[in-house]
Amino acid sequence: MLFFHGAKSGHKIDAIKKCSKASFCVIAQDHIVPEEYTTYFRSVIAFGKIHVMEDEKEMKNAIELLAVKYYPNDTETNRNIAINREWKPLCMIELEIEHLSGKEAIELTKTKQ
Repeated sequence: MLFFHGAKSGHKIDAIKKCSKASFCVIAQDHIVPEEYTTYFRSVIAFGKIHVMEDEKEMKNAIELLAVKYYPNDTETNRNIAINREWKPLCMIELEIEHLSGKEAIELTKTKQ
């Protein structure tokens, strides 16, 4: 599962309402090699179903997971103050991963051997 947060309206929300299929790409490396007209890349794409979370308990759990991930040394009190301050306009989105696909430049694969 991947969690996102953002505005309650806009292009992203409109797109999710029209179609629940989505993907998310992470590029771990993309070193440009001009003299070879290529890049040495490493990436992964997650494919799945996406939806706007409606259940407040699930939303609270998701935003707490994100908060702890990005500020692990914060106190629970301070984290709750920040979450409560932004709660009303908060929109939580969940991508349920169904399939992962990864790619890596052959040059990077060879260096592992």
